[in-house]
Amino acid sequence: LRLGTGVFFSWSLPLYGTDSPVHQAGYIFQDAHTYDSQSWALARSGSPLWLAFDRTSGIEEQYGGLTLLSSLIYRLLSPDAHRPWLILLVTALAGAAAAALAWKGASRAWGERIGWTVGWVMALYPESVLAGASTIREPFLTFFLAAAFAILTGWQADRSRSAWFWLAACFLAGLLFSPGAAVFALVVLGAWTWLRRREFHLRWWWIAAAALLGGGGILFLGVLVGGTLEAPAGPLANLVDWLRFSALYSAYETEMQSGWIQTLFKSLPDWLHLPFITAYGVAQPLLPAAVADPAVWPSRLLAILRALGWYALLPLLVYSLRPILKSTEKGMRSPWLWLWLTTWAWIILCSFRAGGDQWDNPRYRLMFLLIQAGLAAFALSWARQGRDRWFWRTLAMEGCALVCLGYWYYARYAKWEAGQVHILLIVALILVSWVLILAGGWWRDRRPKRP
Repeated sequence: LRLGTGVFFSWSLPLYGTDSPVHQAGYIFQDAHTYDSQSWALARSGSPLWLAFDRTSGIEEQYGGLTLLSSLIYRLLSPDAHRPWLILLVTALAGAAAAALAWKGASRAWGERIGWTVGWVMALYPESVLAGASTIREPFLTFFLAAAFAILTGWQADRSRSAWFWLAACFLAGLLFSPGAAVFALVVLGAWTWLRRREFHLRWWWIAAAALLGGGGILFLGVLVGGTLEAPAGPLANLVDWLRFSALYSAYETEMQSGWIQTLFKSLPDWLHLPFITAYGVAQPLLPAAVADPAVWPSRLLAILRALGWYALLPLLVYSLRPILKSTEKGMRSPWLWLWLTTWAWIILCSFRAGGDQWDNPRYRLMFLLIQAGLAAFALSWARQGRDRWFWRTLAMEGCALVCLGYWYYARYAKWEAGQVHILLIVALILVSWVLILAGGWWRDRRPKRP
């Protein structure tokens, strides 16, 4: 599926896409075009491949792991010609293996029903398919997380000491592709494992090892991002400054690229700009905008597929808190609540970091698709078993938001001046509909039943 998708768009984008160099070269993502071109240039240059990690060499990939892997493959297997489908095959395999490993780990941890749902989400989620069909880092990061999760659940069953070696290998490989994501994954999986154990005897060397790996990863990330700052300082200061400047720059980029956001910001106080952009980023890629946008059909198809996937997953991530809090099974609430909190922390962090960017922001979220798929599967299982009305109310809330925004985007793109209203009115209408659904549901559930 991933390989076929990549081949299809590498053929259709030059013919029916835009005149941009990215589409004319047959790439879905701009980063994929940049990373693959630079990997091929490094491979045929004869220079040492470790230059992939040298920030002064002109390599634009932030951490160098993907550039190193791609240039190594080109140098060993295709030194005579640039064959992008060779790298595409590797990313497709990584995405497919991530789906298989996620199914295995989820089946061990949460049962076969949830395991199968997790596997299908990992296999068919549009953002994951498109990432596996591109030369970008996310397929490898989802693979490393799924592999670590499968190894960890296997260790919980048989306590094999070799599992620690493979877990360390997954973590170290993840550091080469994204130190921030690797450290976050270590914290999430480590705490989840600790919370799942009913009789847990904490050993001091476990804490020391986790602190050493986590601290080392944070310092490593701080050193790497320091090269992008005009006035680098210590590793921790670099990390804070990089995150702050990235958020401000992303907010500025979103404002400059959208006329209606510029208009909206004129009526909002300055302190609300960044929270608004963060909330707007959570909604990206926006389904009504993707449907209404009169773009060329490959671009429109890509936007609609990515938005459909996110808006199928988003209500499940919101609703999953209810079955978590309602769960009475011993030892289940705390691990699931931890996954819910860290998932939303990551989603908000991605939106804060990338703002309203409809390309980078969803890709950052994709790194932890495994955990999102687990929450979605748990929510679906609970809704089916209990026939919970709040599941349908959550979908109704999303439906109201999509209808209101769909009307606003249709009037805007169709240039229907008589039907255009201010975006704040649309936001107010959405909030009122949500309040009515929540209040009506609360009242209905507490209404006395008829004898």
